Amino acid sequence: MSLLPALFLRFFVFLNLLSLHNFFSICKYLLVVFIDYGTTYLFLESYDMIVTLIVCFTLQQKWTPVADFTHHAHTASLSAVAVNSRFVVTGSKDETIHIYDMKKKIDHGALVHHNGTITCLKFYGNRHLISGAEDGLICVWDAKKWECLKSIKAHKGHVTFLSIHPTGKLALSVGTDKTLRTWNLVEGRSAFIKNIKQNAHIVEWSPRGEKYVVVILNKIDVYQLDTASVSGTITNEKRISSVTFLSESVLAVAGDEEVVRVFDCDSLMCLCEFKAHENRVKDMFSFEVPEHHVIVTASSDGFIKMWKLKQDKRVPPSLLCEVKTNARLTCLGVWLDRVTDTQESLPSAAEPSPVRKEQSKVNKKEAGGVVQEEERQSLPNSRKCNLTGDSKKPMKGSTPVSTKKRKMVEMLEKKKRKKKI
Repeated sequence: MSLLPALFLRFFVFLNLLSLHNFFSICKYLLVVFIDYGTTYLFLESYDMIVTLIVCFTLQQKWTPVADFTHHAHTASLSAVAVNSRFVVTGSKDETIHIYDMKKKIDHGALVHHNGTITCLKFYGNRHLISGAEDGLICVWDAKKWECLKSIKAHKGHVTFLSIHPTGKLALSVGTDKTLRTWNLVEGRSAFIKNIKQNAHIVEWSPRGEKYVVVILNKIDVYQLDTASVSGTITNEKRISSVTFLSESVLAVAGDEEVVRVFDCDSLMCLCEFKAHENRVKDMFSFEVPEHHVIVTASSDGFIKMWKLKQDKRVPPSLLCEVKTNARLTCLGVWLDRVTDTQESLPSAAEPSPVRKEQSKVNKKEAGGVVQEEERQSLPNSRKCNLTGDSKKPMKGSTPVSTKKRKMVEMLEKKKRKKKI
C-alpha cells in the first residue's frame, strides 16, 4: 500500500481486561501493537487469577493485524505509557514503572520511586524519562543507566499530566491543586506557577512549541508562548479524554463520546468530525506519512482503529484497518521505528532559552489566574539535571588561551625552583 512508507511503524496499545474466563474475577491485560512486514504470533499467560499480557500486532500490506509478542506486565491496570526509539515504559496503579526493550523483546526491569499511581510518562529523546504520579512528585530519570536524577515535589495534590517542550528546556505540568506549572529543565527547578480556577487533566505542547493547550473538562484553552496568555477557547460537547496535534495549529480532540473532532486552534473552528467508535474514545495518537496523517484511536468498546486523513484536514478520514481486542483499553502509545531522531538535534547553549521569554511575564495578571515566580534556589534531594545537554561551565584547557596560560605558569614555577636550588 502506497500510504505506508518503507519503515517500521510500531504501535503500542495498553489495556485492562476485566474478565477472561468465568472463574477469573479480575484480569489485567497489557496490549502492544506493532506494525511491521513480518510473520508473527500471539499467546497469553496467567497466574493467581490475574492475567497480564503484551500483544503485538503486525500490519502487512493489506493492513491486517497479526499477533507478534507477549510478556508479563503489571499486577494492576495500566495508567500511562511512553515510547522512545528502543524502550517502552509503562506505569500502573501498582506504583511501578516497567521497562521493555523492544529491540530484544525482553523485560528490562522496573523503576520504583513513586508512592502512588503513575499518571504520566514522557520521554525526551533517548536520554531522559520524566514521570509523574499521584504522590505529587515529578521524577527525571536517566534513560541509559535508569537512575533517578531528580525528584521534585511538583504539586500539592496529584500530578495529572505533563508535557515537554520540543527544545527540552521547558516542561508544563497540571495537577489536582488547580495550578499550571512551568519547569526549567535546564536548571532543574520550578519557573512559574499559574493559578487556574479548575483542575486541568491534560496539557500539551504544539509540534514547534509556539503554543500549548490546557484541557479542563470539556474546554480547551489555547495559550501562546510569546504572550503566556489564552488566545482562545475551544468547547467540546462532552468531557475530553485525549488530544493530539496534527500540525502547529490543527488539533484532533476525542472525548467521552464516539466522535473525533478536528479543530483549528487559530480560528477555533471545527474543520471536520467523524464517528470513530460505537463507544467512547479512550485514547488517541497521530503520525504523519507522505500526503496524509494517520490517526490511531482506542475505545472502551475494545476496538483499535486506524484512520487516514488528508493533509487539508477538511474531509472526514477513511478507515484503514481495525482490530477487535475483546478488552477494555486504557491508554495508547505509538512507536515510529525510524533511524533518525529529530529530538537528538538540540540548540546550542549560546542560543536564548524560551525560559527567558517567560520571565518577562512574571508580574502579568491574566483572566483565570496570576502568574507567580517560584523561588530560584535549587530543589532539594537531588542533583541538577540538564535535558538539553547544554553546559555553562567551561571545560579546563578547552581553549588555546587557557592552554598557553597554563604553560606559562608551569615555566615560571620551574624557574623559581631552579633559583632556590
